[in-house]
Amino acid sequence: MRFLIALFLVSSFALSSCVQKKKEPVKPIDTNTLMHQVTVNEIIQTDSYTYLKVEENGKEFWMAVNSQEVSEGEKYYYDSPLEMKDFNSKALDRTFETIFFVQNFSTEPIKATTSNPMAGKTSPQGKAIEDYNSDIDIQPVDGGLTIAQLYESKADYSNKTVKVKGKVVKVNSNIMGRNWLHIQDGTKFGEIYDLTFTSDETAQVGDVITVEGVVVLDKDFGAGYFYDLILEQGKITN
Repeated sequence: MRFLIALFLVSSFALSSCVQKKKEPVKPIDTNTLMHQVTVNEIIQTDSYTYLKVEENGKEFWMAVNSQEVSEGEKYYYDSPLEMKDFNSKALDRTFETIFFVQNFSTEPIKATTSNPMAGKTSPQGKAIEDYNSDIDIQPVDGGLTIAQLYESKADYSNKTVKVKGKVVKVNSNIMGRNWLHIQDGTKFGEIYDLTFTSDETAQVGDVITVEGVVVLDKDFGAGYFYDLILEQGKITN
């Protein structure tokens, strides 16, 4: 009897040791780093995005970039990753447990800029802030605000609808079910000059638009993306 019990215990231990633990999703190290280098291991193309399984410093994960030609086995550079959890791609009919959306993706090293002291860090506008463009000089529409005026008196406009006219300097499409656009009008409040808004509508970089949206303060989207001011439910007019 003792022999049978001992044999059962040994067999159970051997069986349990063969069971693999579920792999946890792996993040690329230090998402605040201005530039990353990855090797592409797998490519899935869709009309809107190119989905890539990449490897960085021995860690493998998925990222999505704007639809483009990418070569498997080649090395690429990227910066400013935006992490999304449980992201469902309707085009692929697939849910990614963790995926990183990347705007800047290149075969050449991406030069880190120093003109913006908050580049690559969590700033009041979030991580995707663009460099200040001193050539932009846009006057507000009737009844509208400049970006400087909005930030200077942000508490007065909390949960209110405002209009701001500016030039589109960055667009991130279809993230968390909405589009994310950045505008500048040439005005600054301290070192703040970039306004982010979310919308079901979109525009092209370089377009001059007027956006009407609700001012939301202290908005935390998770993954380190905190905005002390953002416009939501944005409606775009020319």
